[in-house]
Amino acid sequence: MEKSKSIGQIQAPTYGNLITILSIDGGGIKGIIPATILAFLESELQKLDGEDARLADYFDAMAGTSTGGLVTAMLTAPNMQNRPLYAAKDIKEFYLNHSPKIFPQSSWPFNTAAKVLRAIIGPRYDGKYLHELIRRNLGETRLHQTLTNVVIPTFDIKRLQPTIFSSYKVKNNPLLDARLSDICIGTSAAPTYLPAYDFQTEDSQGNTREFNLIDGGLAANNPALVAMGEITKEIFEENPDFFPIKPMDYHRFLVISLGTGSSKEERYSANHAKRWGVLGWLLSNGSTPLVDAFMQASADMVDIHISEAFQALHSGKNYLRIEDDALSGILASVDTSTKENLENLVKVGEMLLKKPVSRVNLETGHVEPVSEGEGTNEEALIRLAKLLSDERRLREMRSPHSKSSRTGK
Repeated sequence: MEKSKSIGQIQAPTYGNLITILSIDGGGIKGIIPATILAFLESELQKLDGEDARLADYFDAMAGTSTGGLVTAMLTAPNMQNRPLYAAKDIKEFYLNHSPKIFPQSSWPFNTAAKVLRAIIGPRYDGKYLHELIRRNLGETRLHQTLTNVVIPTFDIKRLQPTIFSSYKVKNNPLLDARLSDICIGTSAAPTYLPAYDFQTEDSQGNTREFNLIDGGLAANNPALVAMGEITKEIFEENPDFFPIKPMDYHRFLVISLGTGSSKEERYSANHAKRWGVLGWLLSNGSTPLVDAFMQASADMVDIHISEAFQALHSGKNYLRIEDDALSGILASVDTSTKENLENLVKVGEMLLKKPVSRVNLETGHVEPVSEGEGTNEEALIRLAKLLSDERRLREMRSPHSKSSRTGK
């Protein structure tokens, strides 16, 4: 098959058969797990369409929370050639190179006690290196400039409500057109780990809006459903990009949702928790039970909802959730940035590709292989890469705006 020498932005879904969504959970340094999986997916797309192919060329929307929001921004922000700033294979190296400076590890012999003490008196990390790094990489790029639509949840602690930075919202609300760097710093401001973040935007009429943000994981650690909601709203409002798709026509959606790994170890029990006060809920066994519960529940409930909806509409194979719930010890940590742990997290991502396609079981709370026999995650991604490539080609053929349709290729 002749491979394309150049590739551009994806045409609107109205010219194709599917609406394509990529979603990446929050999880600190564990973002290196989905980064490893994304590198595999992009390499499969490059086998089909040439080495210039990038993930942003295939998805109508890319969603990310916290560390997933940063990955989303890096994959969709334009460089000087108006191509994605980062290839997927570069994200893993980004984590390996910078995580030790974002989350510096103490050499003090009582490291755990030091973390607890820091968490009591303030955030464990000052965030200065992370903020500088994000600003340097993303510069002045704003939300409306991304190469495909992005959806990044945050939580505004002053308003006590989620704030969703969405390419779809910017059209009607220019005050949401913030710098990607500000959005990423805000969505990654995990309570007890990194400081809350505030900034202001201004529109062309001089109107301003203030944002006081913390980790988007408190609103949607798994942002897949938020992205689907943003698109559903566009369909309801008769956005011509989605004509003639029906709002609940889930068989027209293709969703890839990547988790950052979790632990189902029995670290807590009601017998212990019934004696906890504020400090106990915030600090126990070197962790933060309240935050853990919020984020795990959020991610699992989204997975369950989407999975059941797709299966009810006989479209189960159009939804792929890749998650490992068997992390243990420091592998489950969001901030243990030692070289050994980072390399082990890469191995987790590589092994996850070899595991069977799985879904969360609401009764047991564990991720279990699907009964339909969909093969491994690797095999599923190869199948979906072919679907994504075919969908892109179909849109280019049908769209009057694409180069191929104008030249008759």
